Amino acid sequence: MTFLPFIVLIGAMFLMTRSAKKKQQAAAQMRDQMTPGTGVRTIGGMYATVKEVGDDTVTLEVAPGVHALFAKNSIGAVLEDAEYNRIVHGIHDDAASDTPAVPDDASSLTGTPETGPAKDDEAPKLDLGKKDEPKDGDDGKADGEAGAK
Repeated sequence: MTFLPFIVLIGAMFLMTRSAKKKQQAAAQMRDQMTPGTGVRTIGGMYATVKEVGDDTVTLEVAPGVHALFAKNSIGAVLEDAEYNRIVHGIHDDAASDTPAVPDDASSLTGTPETGPAKDDEAPKLDLGKKDEPKDGDDGKADGEAGAK
């Protein structure tokens, strides 16, 4: 009975190391998929294009004409072409996107497309809870309210 906690602990350690090994193998397999021209994201969050793959290193083009040498282990994800183009170049595949387009400015929110943006003289005035100016002899305070007269 006293050995039961130790057996459970050893079993849990075995399962954790097995899970970690699977993650390492999946990461190594992902890094093996890198070929020149593939878009990647480093573990630091930088997006780049693979230019050359070595045994332990990879040369990335971080900007046009700017190359940097990275360790293969620093590659966090190998991206599909569509995802890389969407993130880096802002190229959207409209057929695959079901999300509505967001306007660049607020003019479409203040008027209809047929009439264009609403003009200031056409917009209804909003009551912001302001009271009218006090009349002569009236300071705007109710009877009994504190304040100088």
